[in-house]
Amino acid sequence: MITLTRLNGRSVTINALLIEFVDEAADTVITLTTGNKIVVKESAAEIIALNQQFLQTIGLITAAQKSQE
Repeated sequence: MITLTRLNGRSVTINALLIEFVDEAADTVITLTTGNKIVVKESAAEIIALNQQFLQTIGLITAAQKSQE
């Protein structure tokens, strides 16, 4: 799970594994695999970094790297 900030300043925590697209135009819009869209203040680069940290925390990045060796 990663915590982001909606445009109204409230925090929202989402399941990072459900992120399908991150579109950065005037605002950053996250589209989830469920079809839901969330508009947040963070940039696409910040969301990617948070998602990578989350994946490392749960061990998915390490598991993927080991399977490629």
